[in-house]
Amino acid sequence: MKIQKFFQYAYLAFAVLFIYEAVINWNSDRNRAYMMLVIAALAVFMFFFRMRFAKKMEDRNKR
Repeated sequence: MKIQKFFQYAYLAFAVLFIYEAVINWNSDRNRAYMMLVIAALAVFMFFFRMRFAKKMEDRNKR
């Protein structure tokens, strides 16, 4: 269960990394920057999805 918490926050770390890459590439390669922003948005979505799913599983195990 602890490893799942680690991977939840790893999604946020990857999102920050991809946002940083998008900012760096904004002036030189706009298409790559957009791709990085889409991947960052997906990583943030996955963070909240996994967090919600883990909470549901935890609530189910408590019953």
